[in-house]
Order: sequence, then C-alpha cells, then structure tokens
Amino acid sequence: MIQNLSEYQQRLVTGVGLIALVLFIGIIDNFTLTWAFLGVVYIIAFFEAMRLFGLRSNSAFFWAAFIWIVAYFYPNPDDLFFFVAVVFGASIAYLHNFDKRLILPFLYPVSGMLFILMIYHDFGIMTMLWLVVTITVTDTGAYFTGKKFGKTKFSDTSPNKTLEGVYGGLFLATVIGSIVGAATVPFWIAVVVTFITSAASVFGDLFESYLKREAGVKDSGDVLPGHGGMLDRIDGYLFGAIMMLISMRALI
Repeated sequence: MIQNLSEYQQRLVTGVGLIALVLFIGIIDNFTLTWAFLGVVYIIAFFEAMRLFGLRSNSAFFWAAFIWIVAYFYPNPDDLFFFVAVVFGASIAYLHNFDKRLILPFLYPVSGMLFILMIYHDFGIMTMLWLVVTITVTDTGAYFTGKKFGKTKFSDTSPNKTLEGVYGGLFLATVIGSIVGAATVPFWIAVVVTFITSAASVFGDLFESYLKREAGVKDSGDVLPGHGGMLDRIDGYLFGAIMMLISMRALI
C-alpha cells in the first residue's frame, strides 16, 4: 500500500514509523531488545555495503552474523573489530587467493555498529539519545541552513551539500546536543563531545555519498520507502558513534 503514495508521503510515513519504533525501544531500555534491533540494522547495512563494494561472499555474512552474536555476550564489543583484523590478516597470508577487499564491509559498517552497541553498553540509553539528537540536528540543520544560506559547495563528492549548511548543522547540533548531553556528563565535556560527534557525522554522510558515486547508484538500497537504504539513514552514526565513544573515553 505504501508504494501507492508519493515519494514525500512515503518518506513521511517511513520516518514517523522509524521514530515510533526507536522511541518504543528507548522507553523499554532493554539490552537484548536494543541488541536485536541494532542487529537487524547491522545485517541490512552489511548487505548494502557488500553491494556498494561490489562483493559477494557467503562466508563474509557468516562472519558478520557471528561477530554480532558474540557482541551480545562479550563485555567490549568494539574489540571484536581487531579480532576480525587478525583473522583477515591470517587468511590473506595463508590463502593466497583470498579477496583482500572483503575487509571493507567490516571497516564500514561493522566497526561503527559495534561502537554504537558499545555506547549503549557502557553509557546507557540517555547517551544513545544524545547521539541520536546530535546527528539528527546536524543533518536537518545542515539541510535547512543550506537551503536558506547555502552558496559555497562543500565537496565535489556531494554537490548539494554547502559549506554554509555544514556550519549551520554543526552549530545547531552543538547547542542542542550539548544540552541533552549535559544530563549525562559535565557541560564542557558535552560541548566538546557533541561538536566532535557532529563533525564526524558530516564526514560519515560524505563517505557514504562517495561509495554511492563509486558504485553508480542513487541510494544504498530500497528497504526504507522514501528514504532509500539503511546506510542512507545511518551513515552519520557510523562515523559519529566512533568519535563519540573515543572522545568520551578520553575526557571522562
């Protein structure tokens, strides 16, 4: 039925549905439920990344699923990327015909998803809210500021993104995100972490745009009507979550 709606209507319906789902999961605040939800996002994003990188491998999907299952039990999920790196290094050395490009989807999006899970694991649901608010405001702030004041192209990778829009998104996200973050950490730490997270999310978005341009596609997939693929929705989080966790560990 949603296919019969206009693209804008599809985008609105899908967006409202996603917000409702995320709010429901946040209110329940249960590790197993959050892990399962992020796991669905993780597998879809991994599949889309494989397509963008032009890869096909059943064993890669096995390893991706295995890592996420282990992440449920392992106390430091972000460590698992280094486990993957060792396994891939050993495989490359031992199997001379091993496709070295298979490391790419484990760099992106697997590492970012592990860091998102680790943020929830270590800092709880309020920090997850802080992450969501920061990246959402960065994205929407950049869009509306760019529409109003945008004149200078930010990067050839994403011609529609303007420098003025990026500055506007960073400013608004730092202000609003810091207020949310101050409920969890001292205000000055909230300001620093929010700014770093917001800036990283801009380049997360840009990186996914680069991958799509290289692959010659408009969207990473079509799983979300009106929005495109899963990577199109979480690209900023995959860079932002990594920098948020690193900066919080450095400052707290």
